[in-house]
Amino acid sequence: MVNDVLSMVNSSLTGYANAIAQTSNQQLRQMLQQTRDADEQFQYKLCQIAEQKGYYQPAQPADPQDIQQVRASVTQS
Repeated sequence: MVNDVLSMVNSSLTGYANAIAQTSNQQLRQMLQQTRDADEQFQYKLCQIAEQKGYYQPAQPADPQDIQQVRASVTQS
């Protein structure tokens, strides 16, 4: 159930990002940004609670060497 909610929020965040990028109305853009920010905070808090209760286990941290490789490939593009 928690994973379903997190998945739905992730989907919403993607939708907000797309709408924000395509909106020329400043008031609408600001409202979408505020809503996105609130959803991101909700997602983070829910993730923390789920982790504490054992409902959610995040992926292992990335190896620093892998991070450096990705960073290098992105900056070269």
